[in-house]
Amino acid sequence: MEHKRFDGHRLRRQGIYILPSLLTTGSLFAGFYAIVQSLSGNWDHSAIAILTAMLLDALDGRVARLTHTESAFGAQYDSLVDMVSFGLAPALIMYEWALSGMDKLGWLAAFLYAAGAGLRLARFNVQVGTVDKRYFRGLPSPAAAALVIGFIWVLHSSGIPGREVSILAMLVTVMAGVLMVSNVRFRSFKDLDLRGRVPYVTILALPLVFVLVFLDPPQVLFAVFLAYALSGPIGSVLKFLRRGDARPASTDTSRRG
Repeated sequence: MEHKRFDGHRLRRQGIYILPSLLTTGSLFAGFYAIVQSLSGNWDHSAIAILTAMLLDALDGRVARLTHTESAFGAQYDSLVDMVSFGLAPALIMYEWALSGMDKLGWLAAFLYAAGAGLRLARFNVQVGTVDKRYFRGLPSPAAAALVIGFIWVLHSSGIPGREVSILAMLVTVMAGVLMVSNVRFRSFKDLDLRGRVPYVTILALPLVFVLVFLDPPQVLFAVFLAYALSGPIGSVLKFLRRGDARPASTDTSRRG
């Protein structure tokens, strides 16, 4: 990059890396598009847009690392976009679909989810480099957004109006918000070695996964998102139970009379 002088010092001209920033902007556009489509009642389009935002969000960081174009600007921009696409967008879409008829209780549930996403992203930013990369602390905001939007998609595709399941929708929304700010650990899968050798059966399993998804995308994808959201609490409970079983049994030292 070019340099310029200021007070006798050579300063590097500020700029941004275009490729990861384009992907992040695409994620922002997808989140905005999802909100716009929800205002017209196009719930399928909203769900697909949020899933597209998830895909772009997963790609921008990896592209930045592969091309050595990571920057502080990119990290901050990514967090702001995540707040829109995975915080505000799912909350507003859920409110439009099911919660608007619940008066104050409905918008409070939607706000709780949005606040949880903001707190989750802020905590993630300050803990980068200090936590085990194999796990997320709290449900990641993209996974929470997938849970909420997947719930809408699978019920809408089944012909069930949101107003008929407003209480269940509120519980799902609140659960996703609480899980984001919890201390429950979720696998990040960042420790997977994608460049290593794998058995041939793994390659054969990939087409099967695509076939299952395309058979019924709403139900299959929601089942995956729900399983991941439940994996954290279930894992924590199992860990607690194993810890209790591992405690040495107390011995009776009293003597018989």
